[in-house]
Amino acid sequence: MKIIYEPWPWYVGGPLIAIVMFLLLFAGKKFGMSSNLRTVCAAMGADSVTGYFDYKWKSKRWNLMVVLGAIIGGFIASHYMGNSSVEINPLIAQQLAEDFKIKSAGESYMPPEIFSTSALSDPFNVAVLLIGGILVGFGARYGGGCTSGHGVSGLSNLQLPSFIAVIGFFIGGIIMVHFIYPLIFT
Repeated sequence: MKIIYEPWPWYVGGPLIAIVMFLLLFAGKKFGMSSNLRTVCAAMGADSVTGYFDYKWKSKRWNLMVVLGAIIGGFIASHYMGNSSVEINPLIAQQLAEDFKIKSAGESYMPPEIFSTSALSDPFNVAVLLIGGILVGFGARYGGGCTSGHGVSGLSNLQLPSFIAVIGFFIGGIIMVHFIYPLIFT
C-alpha cells in the first residue's frame, strides 16, 4: 500500500501522463481544465445570454468527467491517503515563517494564515484572493487555456502558442515570487 500513499517519482508519473496524452491525441481529443467552465455555462443555458456559449457543448462532456474525476480523486487523496504535509526546503519554510508570517509553511498545501475561514475575516486576505482569482480567470481566458492545458496538453501537441504561454507562466512566477509577493506580504 505504500506505493499508493506516497507521491510517485517523476519517472513514473511523467510517462503515465504522456500515455494519457497520447491516447487523447489518438482519439482526437484536446484536454484542458479551464475550458470546462465554458462547457458548464453552455450546458446551463448561457448561450441565450451571449453567443460565446453558443457551441456544441455536448461534444465536450467527456472532459467534464475528467474534472469530476479530479475533484473526487483530490478529495479521496486529501482525506484518506497519505499525509497532508508538504516537504519544502527548511530554509524556505523558515523564511516564509519569519518574513511573511506563514508559520505553517511546509505543514499544509494551503496555509491557514491565508486560506482558513478565520483568515477570510481579514479584508486584505479577501482582496488578495479575489484579485488573484480574477487575474487567473482572465489570464486563462485571454491566454486560451490554463497552465495545465498549455503545459501538458499544448506542449504534448507541440503547439507554439502553448510553448510561449509556458515561458510566460515561468516569467510571471519568477516576477511574482521575487518582486510582487514580498510587496504584498511584508
